Amino acid sequence: MGKKMGKTGVVTDSHSGIRTEEAARLGIGVLPMPFYVNEKLYREGVDISREEFYDKLREGVDVATSQPSPEEVMELWDQMLTQYDELVYIPLSSGLSGSCMTAQAIAQEPQYEGKVFVVDNGRVSTPMHRSVLDAVEMVKKGYSAEKIKTLLEAVREKMVIYVGLSTVSYLKKGGRISSVAALAADMFKIKPVMRFGVGKLDVYQKCRGLKNARKTMIDAIKEEFQTNFREAYEAGKVYLMAASSSTKEVTEAWVAQIKENFPGMEVMCDNLSLGLSCHIGPDGLGIACCCKPE
Repeated sequence: MGKKMGKTGVVTDSHSGIRTEEAARLGIGVLPMPFYVNEKLYREGVDISREEFYDKLREGVDVATSQPSPEEVMELWDQMLTQYDELVYIPLSSGLSGSCMTAQAIAQEPQYEGKVFVVDNGRVSTPMHRSVLDAVEMVKKGYSAEKIKTLLEAVREKMVIYVGLSTVSYLKKGGRISSVAALAADMFKIKPVMRFGVGKLDVYQKCRGLKNARKTMIDAIKEEFQTNFREAYEAGKVYLMAASSSTKEVTEAWVAQIKENFPGMEVMCDNLSLGLSCHIGPDGLGIACCCKPE
């Protein structure tokens, strides 16, 4: 058996948007999330490139998300436990998927008890990526896995994401809205902005065209900074983030627009995970904020 790399290891899944190269650089484990395209199984970051995936989405193929088997979860944990004494595991929000509950159940098995700490802090996409980076920083400070779990879960409610959709047909396919509503939206070039709090996805506003949707999202975050996030914002303890399932050019323009509206704030931007893109569709844009753990 190889030499232990350290006391506490960090593991997440590909919904965090963390790619292989970054995972290697950070020394963390990333569980690839499975999804089906025309009933064929793919694993994110393993069997299919982003470009191929979006080409297929735009062709209108059937896509469906899935979750890893308990065996796959355990395999990754076992591998990480040869290098670390204990693990912090940060999966996708329990509000969006059952994989968090599955992981919590596995963590109670005798071989993982007191060794694997599953974080349920309601994160997805860039805020989830940020949680992983926060965990890595806390490991460097010498915090235990249990302490990291407590600190990350303490700011659980302190996150919001707004996502502007280019089309609602993917939400319709996933059974999130009715066909009638979807048809009306696409006919009138309605671009819904969705608000995702911890575990809840709601339609926030219906906008005419993408330009309006982008302005609506920026205004919504400004409002969040003056209300729900006011204390943290004034104390400089808020992360501002973006996410995109659009092209590089559109994504860059979106980040520039955010920076213009929030001068002096850093904006971390990720591509939406392929699993999330199954629901959002191509050409979606998001903006999010969450609090730094204490």
